[in-house]
Amino acid sequence: MRIRHFALSLGLILAAVSGARSAPIPKETWIGAWGFVPIPLPPGITPAAPVTAPVAVPLSAAQPTQPVATPPGPPLLENPGNLAVVNPEADPSNITIRELVRVSVAGKRLRIRISNEGGSDALVLGAVHVGAAGPDGTVLPGSDHAVTFDGRSSVVVPAGAPLLSDAVDLKTEALEKLVISIHVPGTMSRVGHSLYQYVAGQSGDHTATASLPGARIMRLPALVTQVEVDPVSADSVVVTFGDSITEGAASTNNAFRGWPDRLAERLAAAKSKYSVVNAGIGGNRLLRYGTGPGALARLDRDVFGVAGVKAVILLEGINDIGRGFTPTGPQDPATLEALIAADKQFIARCHAHGIKVYGALLTPYQGAGYASPAGEAVRSGLNNWIKTSGAFDGVVDFATPTGDPANPLTFRSDYNLRDKLHPNDAGYEAMGKAIDLGLFK
Repeated sequence: MRIRHFALSLGLILAAVSGARSAPIPKETWIGAWGFVPIPLPPGITPAAPVTAPVAVPLSAAQPTQPVATPPGPPLLENPGNLAVVNPEADPSNITIRELVRVSVAGKRLRIRISNEGGSDALVLGAVHVGAAGPDGTVLPGSDHAVTFDGRSSVVVPAGAPLLSDAVDLKTEALEKLVISIHVPGTMSRVGHSLYQYVAGQSGDHTATASLPGARIMRLPALVTQVEVDPVSADSVVVTFGDSITEGAASTNNAFRGWPDRLAERLAAAKSKYSVVNAGIGGNRLLRYGTGPGALARLDRDVFGVAGVKAVILLEGINDIGRGFTPTGPQDPATLEALIAADKQFIARCHAHGIKVYGALLTPYQGAGYASPAGEAVRSGLNNWIKTSGAFDGVVDFATPTGDPANPLTFRSDYNLRDKLHPNDAGYEAMGKAIDLGLFK
């Protein structure tokens, strides 16, 4: 009798264990809804002295980006303008910063990725909060939520690594602006991919306050590099991949007027199931390190690492061409064959992950500081290959709407920053309108 009872008990235990093992793990659905690419510096590269203090600007979200003097950097940092470099005597420590983001699709909840990928030391976060954005970096009443990491409000982000938060029960609408407040009790990295952010004028933790005391806007390394949402209806992401023209250089600060932002607005109006995540880095290249790793080197992290990615718009190569044939500096010619080979590699690796790649025609650059006849021949050749090769899953024509009708090799003056290279707000809007939404059905 005892043996029978033991066998019965053992059978029930084994059945329970077997059932527990076979129970399906609840599936969570997350997709990227906003992004800003971190820039890890290459090994052995540090900012050169002298360095400058952070740039403070008036508390207004409508300050247009202007070229600013930037500290000299090592040869690989060819475009240090979007690397914030802070004077060692003015290290940002024990501060509260607020980063303004805009999610492109509606979500039932969200989570936040914070990066220390450009840091050489561990980054301590004292507290993180998120809420709906009001004017001038304020938090709308009733929207503030504390953010935790494995249940903890304070956490250490290892050097060279990102950290993903727990889910936050904050519902968001498509194109809703959020402010993410971070208290850094220690010292932030002095170098990184920078954004204009709101900074409290008083030291200490002000993450839970509606309005930062003594707030001003400063260009500092961005800590928040991605926001994911548990989507209401969207199920796919298009990553916009490129250089400063994709990042949105020269557009109005904190106003979300780059061409990826305009695309997000059009997709939202069309009730599309696609979200947009921006993976542009000013100064970036296809073939080698420019500002940040080259396109092929960062593809795994900045495309394959985005939750829900189904498509990429690739606008990359003008810095390879410009820097390669610059008449005023050392030349490192980027041949048409090398750029085509890089594009083919980009496409093949994306296709291996089931991701479509849409090739964007490079915008005009005649008259820009690093323009040359030899470089123009490569740009025109690359655009012709993108249009006619059939290698891409589709083509986005950015060259026609931005080109001067009287001279298509030159940027339209009313769409240009005056540097004959970067679009202004109107130029970015024209680029956003040039994208066929039929690509995202």
